[in-house]
Amino acid sequence: MRKPIVAIVGRPNVGKSTLFNALAGERISIVKDTPGVTRDRIYADVTWLDRSFTMIDTGGIEPESKDMMLRHMREQAEIAIATADVILFLVDVRQGLVDADTKVADMLRRSGKPIVLTVNKVDSFEKFMPDVYEFYNLGLGDPIPVSGASMLGFGDLCEELVKHFPESAAGDEEDTRPRIAVVGKPNVGKSSLINRLLGENRVIVSDIAGTTRDAIDTAVTYSGKEYIFIDTAGLRRKSKIKEDLERYSIIRTVSAVERADVVVVVIDAAEGVTEQDAKIAGIAHDAGKGIIVAVNKWDSVEKDDKTIYRQQEKIREVLSFMPYADILFISAVTGQRVNKLFDSIEKVIENQNKRIGTGVLNEILMEATAMHQPPSDKGRRLKLFYITQAAVKPPTFVIFVNDKELMHYSYTRYLENKIREAFGFEGTSLKFIIRERNEEK
Repeated sequence: MRKPIVAIVGRPNVGKSTLFNALAGERISIVKDTPGVTRDRIYADVTWLDRSFTMIDTGGIEPESKDMMLRHMREQAEIAIATADVILFLVDVRQGLVDADTKVADMLRRSGKPIVLTVNKVDSFEKFMPDVYEFYNLGLGDPIPVSGASMLGFGDLCEELVKHFPESAAGDEEDTRPRIAVVGKPNVGKSSLINRLLGENRVIVSDIAGTTRDAIDTAVTYSGKEYIFIDTAGLRRKSKIKEDLERYSIIRTVSAVERADVVVVVIDAAEGVTEQDAKIAGIAHDAGKGIIVAVNKWDSVEKDDKTIYRQQEKIREVLSFMPYADILFISAVTGQRVNKLFDSIEKVIENQNKRIGTGVLNEILMEATAMHQPPSDKGRRLKLFYITQAAVKPPTFVIFVNDKELMHYSYTRYLENKIREAFGFEGTSLKFIIRERNEEK
C-alpha cells in the first residue's frame, strides 16, 4: 500500500518551504523572502509516530496573476492538489486574511479533497491566537496554529493530517501477488514492454513523450503465476519539461515505487544511460526496493562483440551506487529476452526475502575483521561485537559496535561486500543499522 500524499498549498511567501523543511527534518527546499523562489515542487517522506506519508512542497498560488512564472506555479499546484490525498492549506498570521487566501480556499474546496487549514508564523500562541481566529472566515474548519521557523504546533498538525488519510483496503493487505513498477524517462518503451508481456495493446503507446500520465496497474500471468505491473508516468529532465502535467510525474513514480516489490528501470539502448536515469533509479534504491535495469530497444543498436560489455560498463559507472542491480538487454518490439525478465524478478524477490542465520553472519564478521582490521581514531579502535539480520525487503542487518563514530561508511561497504560474496543478494540493496553497546556487556 502506498503512502498517503500531502500537498502543501498556499500563496507565495507564506512559509511553505520553511514548514516543509522543518517537517522533513532537512533543508530540501530553497527558502528566501522573495515570492516565487520555490518554482518546482520537491517531495520528501515524513514519519510521525507510527504513520508515514509523502509530502509535496509546491510553488505559491496567485489566483489571478498574469505573470508567466506565477501562472505556471499555479498550474503545478493544481496538479499537486489532484495528486494529493490531503491538502495542507497554509496561510500567514502576520499578513492576516487577504482576498487571495479566499480565492485559493474556493479553488481547494472545489477539489473535494480533505483540507487542513494551517496558520503559519505563530511564534507565540499568546500573542497571535486572536489573529488566528480571523481565518475561521474561510469556512474550512478549525485553523491550526504552527510556526515552521520555531517548529511549534507540529504535533497537532500531524494528528489532524493523519485523520484524513485513506484507510488501507483489506484487499491490498491480502494481495500477495508480486508488484512490479516499470519506471523510466518518457518514450523509453515502458508501455510497450508491458504490452509485450500482456500480448495485447492494453496500455496506450505513443511516440509523444509523456502519453502515460498516471500509474496503471495491469495483471500479467506467466508460467501460472500472476504479477501486477505498474506502468508509471515518464520522468524527464527539467530543461525539457514543456507540459506542467509532467512536473508531477515524479510524485506518481514515487507513489508507484512505494507500492512495488521490484522496480524495473527502463533505459533507452540507443541513447544510453543518463544522469536522469540515475535519478530515477535512485528513487527505487533509496526506498530499498529490488531493482532490475532493462536496457530496451536493443534491436535498434548496431552491435559488435564488445557492445554489450561497453554498455554494461557505462551503466555500472553511472549507477555506481547500486552495483547489485541486475541488467537485462531487451527489445519490447521484437520480444527479445523479454521473458528473461520474469526469471530476474523471481530471483530478486527471493533475495529481497532471504534470511541469514545469526551464527553464519557472525562467522563472516569474524573472518572479515581478521582480513581487514577495523579503523581507529586517536588511539581508539572500532570493535565489532555482533551482527544479526533484523528484517527483509530490504534485508536489514544490525551491527553492535563499541563506538558508532568509528564505523566509517567505507568499512560498512567492505562488510556489505563480504556478505554479498557469501550470500549473493543480487538485485536488492542491503540496509545496515549500527548500534553502540557497552563493552562490559
